[in-house]
Amino acid sequence: MKIVSEIELGKEETALFAAKMQACDWDAGRYLGDLLASGKTEEMFGAGSRVLFLIENDNLAAFCTLAVQDEINDASLTPWIGFVYTFPEHRGHRYSEKLVQFAADAAKNRGYSNIYVSSEEKGLYEKYGFRFWKNAESIHGYTTQIFVREL
Repeated sequence: MKIVSEIELGKEETALFAAKMQACDWDAGRYLGDLLASGKTEEMFGAGSRVLFLIENDNLAAFCTLAVQDEINDASLTPWIGFVYTFPEHRGHRYSEKLVQFAADAAKNRGYSNIYVSSEEKGLYEKYGFRFWKNAESIHGYTTQIFVREL
């Protein structure tokens, strides 16, 4: 198992991973796959944002983002973990936890003291050391939860 970002992969492997994401069973995952395929992830999430891939036996098993901005329009809150997803055939190995920890470590190494998640999930991110902070309106017009984790 290894975790890498799209900048560490060649164009061919990135295109293969984007195609797999575009075919996944989650709308948001397909959307992220479209952004990756079109080269627009930094445009959408800010310069320095990355898509992280967890690779098991040369197969894309899970992914997430480590982004400058997410669906909350507040520039003071950064960085964000988003789009956390594990493909069904790879579930049960704690890959989401490994990705979240990798992203948190990367944020800490960049000098951040907190990291954020916007999610409607209850109970998932708390397992990874996050605490509910507040509800906020997303750029899409719905209310979502913001979770924070000290690094």
